[in-house]
Amino acid sequence: MTNLIRFSDHIFVAGHKGMVGSSIIRKLLAKGYGDRGGGRILTASREDLDLEDSSAVNFWIKSNKPDVVIIAAAKVGGIYANSTLPTDFLLKNLKIQTNIIESSWIYKVRRLCFLGSSCIYPKLAPQPIQEEALLTGPLESTNEPYAIAKIAGIKLVEALRNQHGFDGFSLMPTNLYGPGDNYHPHNSHVMAAFISRFCQAADTFIPKVTCWGSGQPRREFLHVDDLADAVLFCLESWTKDLTSPS
Repeated sequence: MTNLIRFSDHIFVAGHKGMVGSSIIRKLLAKGYGDRGGGRILTASREDLDLEDSSAVNFWIKSNKPDVVIIAAAKVGGIYANSTLPTDFLLKNLKIQTNIIESSWIYKVRRLCFLGSSCIYPKLAPQPIQEEALLTGPLESTNEPYAIAKIAGIKLVEALRNQHGFDGFSLMPTNLYGPGDNYHPHNSHVMAAFISRFCQAADTFIPKVTCWGSGQPRREFLHVDDLADAVLFCLESWTKDLTSPS
């Protein structure tokens, strides 16, 4: 139980200005983290820390000494963005997550939470999706680069846990929506796109709205504050026996 989060911990939230990161910080503050027990909530803007620069991340982690790291930083976007910028989604996410995870292990971060994505599962995985479905079939082609990067992060956390006893775990949020979402007409996720298009139509008296796709796929949606609750619950309550390094 010694690995669970404490009020005295210094907690680094990577991606603190994004929809997920900002929600996690709100939940942490609401429960007294960063206020009670001498702990701090650590953040770094893009101007102060380039997460794609391994040397910069190493120096920042070494200097700030976080006890807990939550990785909510990622290059994200909807179907259009994923389809037109596959290199960005693969390369940037590989760099960001690998740099943070490896530095956290090197500099003895006590507990790490990595946020993956439900798109890591095969396109035709049996419903409802089980964790065991991972890597059992082809991915959805429109977001394959992003999914591959996330799978690599999950497997890196798993490898460090199994080989070195590093207390890292991964959570797979489904389609998110909520405060701080991206409402760009082409680069947003599905729920934000719906909200934006229907609100615009209502405001301008447009009689119909065009939605992409066939309308046949079923989606599961999760409010970002509910995800933040889940992250905090796991940090506070979930534990698993660690494999001691040989």
